[in-house]
Amino acid sequence: MAGEITDEVIISPRSERVREELADADSWISYAAELRQVLEETIQKTGADFLEVGELLVSEPLPGKHLGLRNGAKVELPQAMDLVEGMVAGHGPYGQLSIPGRLQIESGWDGAIHVYTTRSAADDLTSVPGKRTIFRRHEAAPEPRVISKPVAAVTDESFWSTVAQASEHLTLLCERWAYGTHGCRWFRVTRENVAGLAGLIRPRSLVCVARDPEVQARAGLLEEDFTAFVAPLLPGELVYRAYPGGADTLAEVTREGFSLMLADGVLGDWCAVVPDSDGVNRAQWETPG
Repeated sequence: MAGEITDEVIISPRSERVREELADADSWISYAAELRQVLEETIQKTGADFLEVGELLVSEPLPGKHLGLRNGAKVELPQAMDLVEGMVAGHGPYGQLSIPGRLQIESGWDGAIHVYTTRSAADDLTSVPGKRTIFRRHEAAPEPRVISKPVAAVTDESFWSTVAQASEHLTLLCERWAYGTHGCRWFRVTRENVAGLAGLIRPRSLVCVARDPEVQARAGLLEEDFTAFVAPLLPGELVYRAYPGGADTLAEVTREGFSLMLADGVLGDWCAVVPDSDGVNRAQWETPG
């Protein structure tokens, strides 16, 4: 499968009902099985054992079979097909699956999947019409992602040393490992736990630190993006709830047991990216705010 990525193949349900109802349609199972089959055959011809996860979006807690998923993770073919099926069904998590330089898979609308690949692979993929699928082919490569203000700093020894010094005061740390309301973890950092936290944070995550922030619940935050926490803020991982777009009333937040609030806008002041194990930063994150 030599060559560069030049072609886009859009695979869609042939059935209008499947396009409209997705996994609720009677014939969804047949469509999903055929989609998996054509993708598996294409991927197997590359000779690759794994696909790499990227641009991950997690709007619901990950199910058990996908726990530990992150950007840069390498997944075997069965898990990759489960991810594809979840995306086209509208369940998520969403993201890209790729074999760098040879193949990239992204979800579309109405049960469709977009496959960017080499010309020879596109020939193979579209050579046999499917009973449940429709193929549309174009000359196209994946659109490059444009980052206007990328985070360039990395979580090196100097970064963690500075975090340790800041932890003499209230210091909150957000590890964003995916986009979406369930794509992050929050921690209260202390001098005693900072070394352990540094070992927990996963490669390609965006790490943002809030030093001595204002966390009292207040009506002035309701129209902003904010994160709410359960009091007290004990050292270690924190219970939180994200409110993208804000909330209508303070009671909406506090009746769920969240009595502290942090404006997400403060997170752009101090951020860094966790490099891969070889020390290279391969993630692209926009500076928050």
